[in-house]
Amino acid sequence: MVKHIVLYTLKENVDKDQAVQIIKDQLEPLVGKIPGLLHMEIRRAFNGMDYALYSEFESQQALTDYAGHPLHLAAKDHFWDFLDSRVAADYEL
Repeated sequence: MVKHIVLYTLKENVDKDQAVQIIKDQLEPLVGKIPGLLHMEIRRAFNGMDYALYSEFESQQALTDYAGHPLHLAAKDHFWDFLDSRVAADYEL
């Protein structure tokens, strides 16, 4: 199993609570629709970055496939313009 953690900052002109809800609504429903994506949660952060994404994948290949999956790419179209910066870490259990 691979754990995928991403921390994001949003652009200053974005309503952060609304943006995180949009991101959550777009990404969390992909569980069960994209092969190998086992779990995903998106939450507003209360210090440092604006929000955190935590997800679990069956394998490194499943994570790679998710990144280019058409449903993931379509979801990103709804919020990509909100994002300012990100930092990610992946690890395998």
